[in-house]
Amino acid sequence: MASETPNTNPTVANSTASPREKFASAAAAKMGDDRNVERSLWKGGYSPRAMYGSWLIAALVTIAALVLVGLFAREMNNIWLITGASILILWVILIAVYSYRRLSVHYELTTQRFIHQIGILVRRTDRIEVIDIDDVSFTQGIIQRMLGVGTIRIISSDRSDPELIIQGIDKVPEIASLIDDVRREERRRRSLHIESI
Repeated sequence: MASETPNTNPTVANSTASPREKFASAAAAKMGDDRNVERSLWKGGYSPRAMYGSWLIAALVTIAALVLVGLFAREMNNIWLITGASILILWVILIAVYSYRRLSVHYELTTQRFIHQIGILVRRTDRIEVIDIDDVSFTQGIIQRMLGVGTIRIISSDRSDPELIIQGIDKVPEIASLIDDVRREERRRRSLHIESI
């Protein structure tokens, strides 16, 4: 009794396949060895230089408060205590804000995704496919321009983060340009694969 061999002819196998299966198999065949392996292009977080302006303003406020109290409040001992407590609270708040931003926010850009993590005790990780990114822009204040830091704004069709604001990024023009270049390259790559099927 002759044993039947399975049909390995792709033409015969594809003739009974649905259009969706044909598309999937053709896409897999075209992308097989060509498929880009996901590579990390950039990792970053909140830059310490992003708060230099805040540190400078706090230092000026501290010096001005001490000078004013020294000049106009010679007999009032309570004013020194109030001023000292106010200055201490100001610096504690600034250090807390800096520590939170520095420790709680992490970003990674790969050839296919933008990954952002938020939180210290409980960390939330979300991913945006770079092909879903619609627009990338950045803003810088005067001091931020001098220091090379700024804020990147990403608009995407991602449901969880349609608008993502990334603050305190070092070398902001280069990073915003890198995100935009990766987005355009991934769209071009995927459209070429679809057109060649």
